[in-house]
Amino acid sequence: MKYALQNQGIKVGRYLVRKLMRNLGLISKQRRKHRYQSYTVDDTGTVNVLNRQFSPAKPNRVWTSDITYIWTGKSWAYLAVVLDLYARRVIGWSISDQASQQLVTKALDDAWQCRGKPSGVIFHTDQGSQYKSHMFRHKLQQYAMVQSMSRKGNCWDNAPTERLFRSLKTEWIPKLGYHSIQEARLDVGLYLMEYYNRIRPHQFNQGFSPYEAEQKLKTVSNIC
Repeated sequence: MKYALQNQGIKVGRYLVRKLMRNLGLISKQRRKHRYQSYTVDDTGTVNVLNRQFSPAKPNRVWTSDITYIWTGKSWAYLAVVLDLYARRVIGWSISDQASQQLVTKALDDAWQCRGKPSGVIFHTDQGSQYKSHMFRHKLQQYAMVQSMSRKGNCWDNAPTERLFRSLKTEWIPKLGYHSIQEARLDVGLYLMEYYNRIRPHQFNQGFSPYEAEQKLKTVSNIC
């Protein structure tokens, strides 16, 4: 609410927002925090190249990816996304009934095509088996990307992607999930590519949506 009002030229702070929400009977919805175990030994040779440097100077410098689960009536579906960290824009995604290497590879393929087939991108994920698979690593090599992985059990090493999933589940997905994977695919796609990318104000972008933040950079620097 704060950034939506500010973008309309209305000066407002968190205390006024709290008062307005109270008057309207609105309550902030927050997910319960999850406690993660800490590990000191990794079981992969991939280095954490990103090292929590979450603010690249330009698009197509650092992409992150992760998988989450969504209830679809009778079973779980799995969502993989690819996020460009410059403006926190979703550039690729995929939903499947299996959390497979094909799921994450399709999200990567979509992102690579969407962004004009760049090379030299740092691609950061957690240590999920899908991202360690031969298929996925071969695709990264084919696209001339640098693989980076979080330390084991350390969710903060991929915090921006975790934050995206938190927003999706608290702001958009129905409390009881969806009735089918087809319904989930349509509705989640609407959130990611339209609402989140183009409409939703983002604190990291000083209240601009990811799309608006990238358009602003194009205006200033003439990059594509």
